[in-house]
Amino acid sequence: MVSTPALWTGRVMSGLAVLFLLFDGGIKLVPLEIVITTSKEMGLPATEAFARFLGVVTLVCTALYAWPRTALLGAVVLTGLFGGAIATHLKLHSPLFSHTLFGLYLGILVWGGLWLRDPRVRQVMPFLA
Repeated sequence: MVSTPALWTGRVMSGLAVLFLLFDGGIKLVPLEIVITTSKEMGLPATEAFARFLGVVTLVCTALYAWPRTALLGAVVLTGLFGGAIATHLKLHSPLFSHTLFGLYLGILVWGGLWLRDPRVRQVMPFLA
């Protein structure tokens, strides 16, 4: 059994991750000009269709994570999404701590929040038990 403060800490961590990912997916759905410009700079297809595709993928993965019954699946697919972002930034020699590792920071937020709020995850990964 996890304490109430730990449970709420997990909910806040997960909530922050979800809010960021909703924003990220939303700006890709519109898509804002900065999304197209950045995609071009990163060597990705600089089309509205590709930006919308990334937005839909991000929002679907986020919805899976936000829904308690599918949160574990959502965390797994978000980890893949973050891994792709990290790989892209590594390829481009982006700044390490601000750009390249940002996916890692989000992954820690996603998995840490899930670990604190879901007893099933703590059973599988009993780090602090």
